[in-house]
Amino acid sequence: MLGLLRSLMGGSNDELDNVLKQGAVVIDVRTRAEFQGGHVAGSKNIPLAEIAEGLKGHPPSKPIVFCCASGGRSGQATSYAVSKGLTAVNGGPWTNVNRAIQNLNQEK
Repeated sequence: MLGLLRSLMGGSNDELDNVLKQGAVVIDVRTRAEFQGGHVAGSKNIPLAEIAEGLKGHPPSKPIVFCCASGGRSGQATSYAVSKGLTAVNGGPWTNVNRAIQNLNQEK
């Protein structure tokens, strides 16, 4: 049960840190209006309703961190990406991903 909740609401911090260190692309699956209200610097906005089209041509060797407002939509996007053979992690809320990136940058 805990594993299911974690996959839906955001992966572990270690998992998130590992893929970020590998140069993962951050994809925010919120609506464009939500994204414009604040987002992770350098992230790409592909609303959840457009994720199938938005991931076409994504290289399987490039990991993805999905984020949204709470982790629910990013969990759905993560499940979809993994089903297509991509390496993907649910980062949960975009503020969580932003904080993880800031922490990694401070470690450098």
